[in-house]
Amino acid sequence: MARRRPPLRSIGTDPDYRFTLANERTFLAWIRTALALLAGAVALAGLVPDLGPAVVRNILVAVLLVLAFVVTAGAYLRWDRAERALRVGRPLPVGLLPRLLVSGLLVVVVVASALVVLIQSGP
Repeated sequence: MARRRPPLRSIGTDPDYRFTLANERTFLAWIRTALALLAGAVALAGLVPDLGPAVVRNILVAVLLVLAFVVTAGAYLRWDRAERALRVGRPLPVGLLPRLLVSGLLVVVVVASALVVLIQSGP
């Protein structure tokens, strides 16, 4: 069975409040990004029914929803890891979240761009 991490307040010392607040602002920025991804998925699913084949559109919606989930979960994990590092005086951790987000959005942008070009060229 996995060991639970000690509660945040029980490790190290309270860092300068400015660093904690900056960490929270970064967390909120990631959450806004996740909400934008979710809004994009909802818009693509409900507002643009003629954007290419339904299968491709549904795949794009699924990718956006998965990215929104990953960013939401990753935002919390990143916040927790950064806060713990601040409390014990370690360097801030480097995460995979930016690379995952960029990779997923690159796929969405390429496929959506291809769909738009195909629609514009028409039959």
